[in-house]
Amino acid sequence: MSTTFDYEKLKLFYIGKEKINESDFTPLVYKNKDLTTHAAIIGMTGSGKTGLGISLLEEAAIDNIPSIIIDPKGDMGNLLLTFPNLNGSDFEPWIEEQDAINNGLSVSELALKTAQSWENGLEADFQSQERIQKLKDSADFTIYTPGSNAGVQISILSSFKAPSIEVLEDNELLVSLINSTVSSILSLIDEKDDSSSKEFILISTVFMNSYSNQKDLSLEELISFIVTPAFSKVGIFDLETFFPQNERLKLALKLNTIIANPSFKSWIEGQPLDISNLMYDENGKAKVSIFSIAHLNDSQRMFFVSLLLNQMVSWMRRQEGTTSLKALLYMDEIFGYFPPNANPPSKQPMLTLLKQARSFGVGIILSTQNPVDIDYKGLANIGTWFIGRLQTKQDKEKVIDGLSSAVEGKIDKNEIENLLSNLEKRTFIMKNINEDGIKVFQTRWALSYLKGPITKEQIKFLMANKKLSSSAIKEENPTSKQKVEIANKQNSLKPLIPNILEQKYLYSSQKDSYYLQAYLLCKCSLHFADSVKNIDLTSELNYGYYLQKDALNINYEEFEEIPNLNSFETKERLNSNYYETPIFIQNEKELKQIQKDFTDYVYRNSKLSLFKNEALKIVSKQNENLMDFKIRIQDRLNERVDEEIENLQIKFKKTNDSIEDKLNKLFDKKEKEQLQATSTTTDTIIAIGTSLLGAFFGKSTTASTLGKMASSAKGATRILKERSDVKYVENDIEQLLIQKDELQKTLEYEISKINEENKISNFQIEEIFIKPKRTDIYNIKLELLWKEE
Repeated sequence: MSTTFDYEKLKLFYIGKEKINESDFTPLVYKNKDLTTHAAIIGMTGSGKTGLGISLLEEAAIDNIPSIIIDPKGDMGNLLLTFPNLNGSDFEPWIEEQDAINNGLSVSELALKTAQSWENGLEADFQSQERIQKLKDSADFTIYTPGSNAGVQISILSSFKAPSIEVLEDNELLVSLINSTVSSILSLIDEKDDSSSKEFILISTVFMNSYSNQKDLSLEELISFIVTPAFSKVGIFDLETFFPQNERLKLALKLNTIIANPSFKSWIEGQPLDISNLMYDENGKAKVSIFSIAHLNDSQRMFFVSLLLNQMVSWMRRQEGTTSLKALLYMDEIFGYFPPNANPPSKQPMLTLLKQARSFGVGIILSTQNPVDIDYKGLANIGTWFIGRLQTKQDKEKVIDGLSSAVEGKIDKNEIENLLSNLEKRTFIMKNINEDGIKVFQTRWALSYLKGPITKEQIKFLMANKKLSSSAIKEENPTSKQKVEIANKQNSLKPLIPNILEQKYLYSSQKDSYYLQAYLLCKCSLHFADSVKNIDLTSELNYGYYLQKDALNINYEEFEEIPNLNSFETKERLNSNYYETPIFIQNEKELKQIQKDFTDYVYRNSKLSLFKNEALKIVSKQNENLMDFKIRIQDRLNERVDEEIENLQIKFKKTNDSIEDKLNKLFDKKEKEQLQATSTTTDTIIAIGTSLLGAFFGKSTTASTLGKMASSAKGATRILKERSDVKYVENDIEQLLIQKDELQKTLEYEISKINEENKISNFQIEEIFIKPKRTDIYNIKLELLWKEE
């Protein structure tokens, strides 16, 4: 029989070893689909909690399941410390000099010793070092550092992205998302987080006004709207009565201190916080995105976590439902973010995810060493509990009460208490609502090197190549605006503009004098319709054209999108100075021709891009980008894989059950007759095969059955009884074990074939287009925007 096992081929996570008697263990495997009912890892410092969490994330990465990881302590960067060759030199840069001194060794000697212990640990846990290479190759690992340039930068404050249409149509969810965002913003400036305060209500109204119009909101725009909102009433009161302007200005100035801070730059630079882009790379490889926030202060951490969770909710609601595990959200320390008696900004979106994520195939894993400070009512949605060593009696009682409520009292509290009192390091109790009973297991050896918290300097070293590639400058063809000299001759007087051209103003700050550059705004409504593809989409085009003073016409290709029209003023401020405009902008006849030419340009160049996969008969939705469409295809393929594997389970279950029944009878016979005979197998191999196939067929083999198999095989001695019935029993056992091994190999081959056939790279995505009719272009209008330069 083979002694190597590809757990992932059976869609199983290998997480540890279950004890079946005093001296024997069997691998504990866990169906990855069970994580759609979420999991909690609870244990004191030193319990092995981080190792278990990293093992789960390693298994997900090998299974091509993306993970988004919130890392408040800095431990999860260990996922990047993977050394397939297990050479001492690989470990050496990560060995602390003080640890070497404490062990009476040099750094290189301790590194060599660590490498050897990793090799031994993997081998003892039924793993080969080839699994390390498999992990390294299976996923794309990135450490993001919001508010810092140590890792890959992520743009947080550049824009509060408007939620998906699915969230906008759910008023309760929309209000919850806005409340959480506003609470986190107020916490940044040490304002009281009170939903009845006028500060909270005003900012919430600004967000609701923008989001209802499907407009993103930048921090600069938020500050501007606090001083001059796009609404005149709050409730039944006029704005000035509810919140006078001088008080609004004070609030705006507090928020402005965020922008004024030199560190603000690091909060707006980098990749946008877009969940879709954190799932897979362009080749369909799963991403493991680690958000390291150990360097932030408490209010900044709360702000970031709340924002990320809100984005996760919005992304999730945009997805189709699925029964397969699509992605994981892992939080390494939930303490302070999900308390029982308070409502920090992070609590509501986390509760929403726990209640709703299962339907969308998103698994949540929460880890903590502080069981007293968790809202266990919220954790009633957790399906798997991993409980390690706990420090106090209060901790144990709290966990037992929480576990009892989560599994509707179907546990023996005394049994749990006795188990908790005797747990060793790296040993956990597992209660999975998808299985009967409680299991006690020792966590498997991690494939990654668990060195402890990763420092900012170490993150910088690990992410050096990624930062280099993300900061590569792309050459672009310069626009006519970029070619213009900044020293455009200025004219303090406003030029004469025809009355048909309405004028707007965009000021960026309060000053003694302003210098305004002219832009021509070309606006229209555009309708796309296709009843067969279920498309009925109306969009607004707002294009701005830089008006160079000596230009002879408009180049319609060189436009800037103008997204936030609500921030324009209709009256000029005192001391406004104006740059010169081209002559044609002052001619009413030429303006009418520009309007006609713009309409022709829109008709010729506008098209709605859709994506299609013919094999799966899937066409993208009208608001769906390519990455979201790929994720939807991946979901469909995952469901196909699950369905075909379930068919395999049905097909081979009878064969497996028959083999197991015959083996049980033969071992019973062997025990009764007290036979002693040599065996070509070992107890370990018997246990592994039985454990894996039992888990695959949804039939959890009991510890007593495994123990009986192990002890019977182990009872062999070299003093043989040459009775014929002994040989018959041995031969029958051997033949059945060979059949079991062949069954496993058959399953692995069939599942590999299923996975290969359902790779997303096998399914071509083509781009299709819907063109508008001329009658679908309407509300065409030209305006002149004077923008402060």
